[in-house]
Amino acid sequence: MLTFADISNLAEKTIRELDLTGRPQELYDPIHYIISIGGKRIRPKLCLICYNLFKDEFDASILRPMAALEIFHAFTLIHDDIMDKADRRRGHLTIHKKWCDNVAILSGDVMSIKAYEYLADAPDYCLREVFALFNRTAAQVCEGQQFDMNFEQVPVVSIEQYTEMIALKTAVLLACSAKMGALIGGCDEKTADALYQYGYNLGLAFQITDDYLDSFGDPKTFGKNIGGDINNNKKSWLLIESLRIAQDEDRQTIYQIMKMEASQEKIDRMLAMYQKLGVHQQSREAIGRYYDAAMATLQTAGLNPDQISLLDHFAKSLIKREK
Repeated sequence: MLTFADISNLAEKTIRELDLTGRPQELYDPIHYIISIGGKRIRPKLCLICYNLFKDEFDASILRPMAALEIFHAFTLIHDDIMDKADRRRGHLTIHKKWCDNVAILSGDVMSIKAYEYLADAPDYCLREVFALFNRTAAQVCEGQQFDMNFEQVPVVSIEQYTEMIALKTAVLLACSAKMGALIGGCDEKTADALYQYGYNLGLAFQITDDYLDSFGDPKTFGKNIGGDINNNKKSWLLIESLRIAQDEDRQTIYQIMKMEASQEKIDRMLAMYQKLGVHQQSREAIGRYYDAAMATLQTAGLNPDQISLLDHFAKSLIKREK
């Protein structure tokens, strides 16, 4: 079994060496750009980890489906950035800012097609199941994005609604990555399902961590402008929980801040409210609960201590990150 560092290096090397070039150049240059500016590669890493729990041979039958996960994820980021009107991604200009909306949309479309091209190299013994899993997940990610956009039009969103949204938008793709790796590795259905639930709960923890870092992270390491969610009145975990627990005066203050034009003053005032209400600390506690749930699912997976230790290392890399 490879170490976490070895798996990370293999995932990065494989993705960096992808040939995503083509003509016309204007269509493919943005694809090369979004892949080359890096990222956490958490989905391909998780896929390789769960595969390596059961197999040691790394060939095209796992490396190309693994790459499909990153290609698909990058495609969703391109379109999300357009919808969110985001200026920066991973510390670089977003594609729609560097080129234009139309180029970004079309390049993203090609990436979604390329993902299926790479996915098709999964082994015959699990190809149908892998495709069914990926298709279901791809649709769910789009459903989650629509819920996210719907939330922009309503004044109040419950924690339950928020959790459903991030489950679809974020958690299911991590869960898919874990189960896909396990399926290609040839594990049994019970273990594959346990690893799916592990990835699912980690995905929830990961997204709440992202919400936290958008407000309280260091912009030098986070790779995006801090306070973007606040300026866009995005229904993040912090905002939803603040509105849930705030008393009348504080709730009215939050609504007044939300009516402000995007500015550093708006960000500063909302951060002060978050700190007053203690939701920054509560978000860290919620992250911890989902981490615990993820690790608890592994108790039914029949894994040995070394395997669980590797999965724990991966989980902690997601929830204790700074970007």
